Formats: sequence, structure tokens, C-alpha cells
Amino acid sequence: MTDRIEKLKEFLLKQPDDSFLQHALALEYVKLEQDAEAKKLFENILEKEPDYVGSYYHLGRLLERANESQEAIKVYEKGVAAAKKAGDNHAKNELQMALDDLMDY
Repeated sequence: MTDRIEKLKEFLLKQPDDSFLQHALALEYVKLEQDAEAKKLFENILEKEPDYVGSYYHLGRLLERANESQEAIKVYEKGVAAAKKAGDNHAKNELQMALDDLMDY
């Protein structure tokens, strides 16, 4: 696992603004439960590239796990809007289901 993290960090040194690489690294951190590192990366991606739809779901889940439900709701709502704008119905539905599930609790 750490080999992948090191490899991704190497790639990011060459391409520091690559959202795909940042997203991949964040997912590796999630697997290791290094949530603070993952959260920073997801937030960075969405700050500079708000149309990067995949990061909304994972950031929302991370916030849920941290018992930050209100923040997760905001992230899911933004994600639904971004997915709708991008015409990505699969992501929109996935984000909407996560949002609905969270709001049912």
C-alpha cells in the first residue's frame, strides 16, 4: 500500500496540479484511514476543479465517517449540482442516494 502512495507522490512532484493523481492518492489514504490527509486532497481538488465530480462522493463519505453530517450534506448537494451540470447521471444518482440516506437518519 505504501508503495502506491510513494509512487503517486513521485508522480505528483512532476504534475502537482493533476486532480486524477490527487484523487488516487486520497483514496489510498482513505484505505489506510488517514482521513485528514485524504480530506485535504479532496478539498484541494474541489476547490480548484469543482467539476471533478468523483471527489464529492468520497469527501462526503469521509465527512460522514467523522460524524460531520451537516458538512457531508453540503458536499453531496454540491456534488449533485456538479454532476447534473456535467450530465453525469450515474454520479448524480449515486450522490443523491448518499444524500437521501444521510438525511433519513
